[in-house]
Amino acid sequence: MKQAVNVTRNKTLANSLLVADNFLSSLLGIMGRRSLTVGEGLWINPCQSVHSMWMRFPIDVIFLSNQKSIIHMVKSMKPFRITKYVSESRSVIELPANTITTTQTQVGDRVEITEE
Repeated sequence: MKQAVNVTRNKTLANSLLVADNFLSSLLGIMGRRSLTVGEGLWINPCQSVHSMWMRFPIDVIFLSNQKSIIHMVKSMKPFRITKYVSESRSVIELPANTITTTQTQVGDRVEITEE
Protein backbone atom coordinates (compact mmCIF):
# COMPACT_ATOMS: atom_id res chain seq x y z
CA MET A 1 0.00 0.00 0.00
CA LYS A 2 1.20 3.50 -0.76
CA GLN A 3 0.94 6.65 1.31
CA ALA A 4 0.92 10.34 0.38
CA VAL A 5 2.57 12.92 2.61
CA ASN A 6 2.62 16.68 2.17
CA VAL A 7 6.31 17.09 3.01
CA THR A 8 6.07 20.89 2.97
CA ARG A 9 3.61 20.84 5.89
CA ASN A 10 4.71 17.47 7.34
CA LYS A 11 1.10 16.18 7.13
CA THR A 12 -0.12 12.79 5.97
CA LEU A 13 -2.73 13.12 3.23
CA ALA A 14 -3.40 9.38 2.91
CA ASN A 15 -1.85 6.35 4.57
CA SER A 16 -3.93 3.95 2.47
CA LEU A 17 -3.47 5.15 -1.10
CA LEU A 18 -4.83 3.01 -3.94
CA VAL A 19 -3.23 3.39 -7.36
CA ALA A 20 -5.05 3.76 -10.69
CA ASP A 21 -2.43 3.49 -13.43
CA ASN A 22 -4.35 2.25 -16.47
CA PHE A 23 -7.38 3.41 -18.45
CA LEU A 24 -9.97 1.19 -16.75
CA SER A 25 -8.80 1.72 -13.17
CA SER A 26 -8.59 5.48 -13.84
CA LEU A 27 -12.05 5.59 -15.40
CA LEU A 28 -13.66 3.67 -12.53
CA GLY A 29 -11.61 5.29 -9.78
CA ILE A 30 -13.62 5.28 -6.55
CA MET A 31 -17.05 5.09 -8.19
CA GLY A 32 -19.34 2.65 -6.47
CA ARG A 33 -17.90 3.26 -3.02
CA ARG A 34 -20.14 4.67 -0.34
CA SER A 35 -17.39 6.89 1.09
CA LEU A 36 -13.70 7.52 1.57
CA THR A 37 -12.64 7.48 5.19
CA VAL A 38 -9.92 9.72 6.62
CA GLY A 39 -6.57 8.32 5.55
CA GLU A 40 -7.84 6.74 2.33
CA GLY A 41 -7.21 8.04 -1.16
CA LEU A 42 -6.68 7.25 -4.83
CA TRP A 43 -3.63 8.26 -6.87
CA ILE A 44 -4.40 8.46 -10.58
CA ASN A 45 -1.26 8.43 -12.69
CA PRO A 46 -1.16 9.83 -15.35
CA CYS A 47 -4.04 12.31 -15.09
CA GLN A 48 -4.96 15.88 -16.09
CA SER A 49 -8.70 15.91 -15.22
CA VAL A 50 -11.15 13.90 -13.11
CA HIS A 51 -14.89 13.41 -12.89
CA SER A 52 -17.20 12.51 -10.02
CA MET A 53 -19.97 10.94 -12.09
CA TRP A 54 -22.09 8.41 -10.22
CA MET A 55 -20.27 9.11 -6.97
CA ARG A 56 -22.21 9.44 -3.73
CA PHE A 57 -20.01 11.87 -1.80
CA PRO A 58 -17.76 14.91 -2.30
CA ILE A 59 -13.99 14.57 -2.60
CA ASP A 60 -10.90 16.77 -2.45
CA VAL A 61 -8.75 16.67 -5.59
CA ILE A 62 -5.04 17.53 -5.73
CA PHE A 63 -3.25 17.93 -9.08
CA LEU A 64 0.49 17.21 -9.07
CA SER A 65 3.31 18.22 -11.42
CA ASN A 66 6.01 15.84 -12.60
CA GLN A 67 8.02 16.80 -9.48
CA LYS A 68 4.88 16.16 -7.33
CA SER A 69 4.39 19.81 -6.49
CA ILE A 70 0.75 20.80 -6.07
CA ILE A 71 -0.32 22.91 -9.04
CA HIS A 72 -4.12 22.96 -8.61
CA MET A 73 -6.69 21.82 -6.03
CA VAL A 74 -10.45 21.36 -5.86
CA LYS A 75 -11.99 21.33 -2.38
CA SER A 76 -15.12 19.25 -1.71
CA MET A 77 -15.91 18.49 -5.35
CA LYS A 78 -19.54 17.41 -5.44
CA PRO A 79 -20.87 14.32 -7.28
CA PHE A 80 -21.60 14.64 -11.01
CA ARG A 81 -18.92 17.25 -11.69
CA ILE A 82 -15.85 17.42 -13.95
CA THR A 83 -12.70 19.35 -13.09
CA LYS A 84 -11.01 21.63 -15.54
CA TYR A 85 -8.25 20.15 -17.68
CA VAL A 86 -4.88 20.93 -16.07
CA SER A 87 -2.35 20.44 -18.86
CA GLU A 88 0.70 20.68 -16.54
CA SER A 89 -0.67 17.94 -14.28
CA ARG A 90 0.98 14.53 -14.35
CA SER A 91 -1.11 12.86 -11.63
CA VAL A 92 -4.04 13.47 -9.29
CA ILE A 93 -4.81 12.42 -5.73
CA GLU A 94 -8.47 12.03 -4.72
CA LEU A 95 -9.06 12.32 -0.97
CA PRO A 96 -11.97 12.57 1.47
CA ALA A 97 -13.60 16.01 1.46
CA ASN A 98 -11.97 18.47 3.91
CA THR A 99 -8.55 16.79 3.78
CA ILE A 100 -7.06 19.85 2.06
CA THR A 101 -8.42 22.13 4.78
CA THR A 102 -7.53 19.96 7.78
CA THR A 103 -3.94 19.44 6.55
CA GLN A 104 -3.56 23.11 5.54
CA THR A 105 -2.39 21.96 2.10
CA GLN A 106 -1.69 24.70 -0.43
CA VAL A 107 -0.71 25.10 -4.06
CA GLY A 108 3.09 24.94 -4.24
CA ASP A 109 3.42 22.31 -1.50
CA ARG A 110 5.36 19.15 -2.39
CA VAL A 111 3.91 15.67 -1.96
CA GLU A 112 5.83 12.42 -1.52
CA ILE A 113 4.21 9.13 -2.48
CA THR A 114 5.93 6.12 -0.93
CA GLU A 115 5.34 2.52 0.04
CA GLU A 116 3.96 2.25 3.55
